[in-house]
Amino acid sequence: MKETCIVLVFSRRTLIGGGLAAAGSLLLPRWARADIGPARDEWDIEIAETTMNIAGKKAKVLTMNGSYPGPLIHLREGHEAVLRVKNTLREWSSIHWHGLLVPPGMDGVPGVSFKGIPPGETFEYRFKVRQSGTYWYHSHSGSQEQRGLAGPIVIEPNNPATSDPDGAADREFVIVLTDFTHRNPDRVAAILKKQSAYFNYQKRTVFDALAGRGGMPLGQSMQWARMRMDPTDIADVTASTYEYLLNGHGADERWTGVFAPGERVRLRFINAAAMTYFDLRIPGLPMKVVGTDGMPVRPVEVDELRIGVAETYDVIVEPTEEAYTLFAETMDRSGFAAGTLAVRESGVAPLPVRRVRPLLGMADMGMSMASMKGMSGDGMDGMDGMEGMPGHDMKGMEGMPGHDMKGMEGMPGHDMKGMEGMPGHDMKGMEGMSGHDMEGMSGDEMPTAAVPADLSKSSYAVRSRAKGIEPTDLASLGKPAMHNDDRHGSTNVMVAQQPRIRLAERLNGLEDAPWRVLMYADLEARLQRPDPGPVDREIEIHLTGHMERYIWSFNGKTFEEDPYIDLRYGERVRITYVNDTMMTHPIHLHGMFVEIENGRANRPLKHTVSVAPAERISVLVTADERGDWAYHCHLLYHMDMGMFRVVRVVDAVAGVTP
Repeated sequence: MKETCIVLVFSRRTLIGGGLAAAGSLLLPRWARADIGPARDEWDIEIAETTMNIAGKKAKVLTMNGSYPGPLIHLREGHEAVLRVKNTLREWSSIHWHGLLVPPGMDGVPGVSFKGIPPGETFEYRFKVRQSGTYWYHSHSGSQEQRGLAGPIVIEPNNPATSDPDGAADREFVIVLTDFTHRNPDRVAAILKKQSAYFNYQKRTVFDALAGRGGMPLGQSMQWARMRMDPTDIADVTASTYEYLLNGHGADERWTGVFAPGERVRLRFINAAAMTYFDLRIPGLPMKVVGTDGMPVRPVEVDELRIGVAETYDVIVEPTEEAYTLFAETMDRSGFAAGTLAVRESGVAPLPVRRVRPLLGMADMGMSMASMKGMSGDGMDGMDGMEGMPGHDMKGMEGMPGHDMKGMEGMPGHDMKGMEGMPGHDMKGMEGMSGHDMEGMSGDEMPTAAVPADLSKSSYAVRSRAKGIEPTDLASLGKPAMHNDDRHGSTNVMVAQQPRIRLAERLNGLEDAPWRVLMYADLEARLQRPDPGPVDREIEIHLTGHMERYIWSFNGKTFEEDPYIDLRYGERVRITYVNDTMMTHPIHLHGMFVEIENGRANRPLKHTVSVAPAERISVLVTADERGDWAYHCHLLYHMDMGMFRVVRVVDAVAGVTP
């Protein structure tokens, strides 16, 4: 087969791939398969606009070599890669090699360290391949990633027996998850700016409330309505406009990976979606996680894992039945992508029963009502000055998932404008939330970002103790979150009062799953690394936003307001993320890996870190790559709306001692 096909399946000796659709095709054919030989060092890629069929509808898609997703780039560790990218569009374009350690000029981010690829021209990317594993690539120009410019990368290790011993398999499949909209992505962004909840078709209705549907009785529904919040606001863009695809196929035209009985199969999952988190499972087939973001980890057997936007996970499965369903359910449960693993092309397995939509709770707002002074465990009776607020005592909310109130970032302004006439509008008793009087929670009463109370009994604790690691090690990972006006300006409307470490928590929508769920606390690097020495400096970054205005930021400031973060070359930095919003954010640092401080002896390496609502999570980075590097939330519309920085690694930083 020609190199223009997309490779999806390969064994140890051969790669089996399939072409999606030739330019001008209106149909999405089944994958063709052929032996295309070993990995190569040189690749020619042509970016173009192609008309094809996506989930039953004709669409103009940006493709690479005529396929969506793009061709699998199969490289070899230690070799020099040469990738010639020709742009045939009438607009500038680019390709970023996500997670690859490359020189700044080869990183592919226009305006940061390279100009971009003009219409009609070819840019040659050339760099030495310094790693192995599962990665991906995508355009970093405007909305081109959402319009189709993304594809997988697989890099063969120099010595698999040493670097990736747990990943050995008889057959391998690359699984690329994407979200595609038939709308113009710029139109999607404009809609979000005007009405941020426009695509949330899962809101509770009056009829749901009257019937007691949605996990919440009428009284609680009315309380949420009065506060102008919605606990169903999990994802900004949903199945109301997205088609969810697995290797370019919709759920009705399932992609099928064929295996032979008795084979050990490796699945390389890549979330190449623009805005969608997926919960992955294969009903009836356990998954042994052996890698994340290209880096090997000690095997962890699970039944489900959540894959954030831009993350990758490698798993080993050993199927014994004739057919299984690959099921990728969106985090908000509005839709799903699906495929099949089977012993023959015609194999089929049933779809699992769809789960109900999750509801946000107070824990995701960074509030723990039971810990607040004067409060009982079942309400808010001790909140001085809130007597006039409808439903202020919150009685009857015990049945609400998490007994909390996610979703308050959508409350207009969060500054309570228009409430001046309401008794207690200054909200005394809630001093932990920025912008309010909040008497009564200073000093020792202010909660710190410590370990969740139940961590000592968690499955993480049991596994850790078996390895001689006390889970309370997590308690030393950082100081209490600090909030001030500078960090929470006009582009932020909420402050997580009690951000906490959630590494060992089953997060929203997975709390009640009757099977094993992967958590960051489970991950431990497979290989021992040299001790890089002590931390030289600590930086705290708040993930902030204004949902109604649809502005996203770091520390309350957009990229235009505060564009740079300077690191001194060679310094060791602890970066602590505090998520003050109720959205989950995948934070990606270009050019360098970070180590998640999860209490493990060998901290896992990641290029993208998912930060849950009200979560406090610390990572370590050694600034060993000089140059300018993009640093952003990988939710495309969040990045475009301000959640972006440029990290400059320089020889000297003002105020930082060498």
